[in-house]
Amino acid sequence: MELDVNQKALNAKRTIKSKLREYLRVLKIAEKPGRDEFEMAAKITGAGIIIIGFVGFLFFMAARTLPGVFS
Repeated sequence: MELDVNQKALNAKRTIKSKLREYLRVLKIAEKPGRDEFEMAAKITGAGIIIIGFVGFLFFMAARTLPGVFS
């Protein structure tokens, strides 16, 4: 029983070390985005937030206008 627990702990430690190595490798090859790339990502993110907010607002208005339908 104890050997089984120790083996599981060792396997977990190896898994964590392996994942950390993968993450470090990705961070080493990653580059800071240029201004154009950053602006494009910001615009797309902002548009997504606005669209999701608008859809939520439509659901809110529909639920408020038709109270018996959604309850």
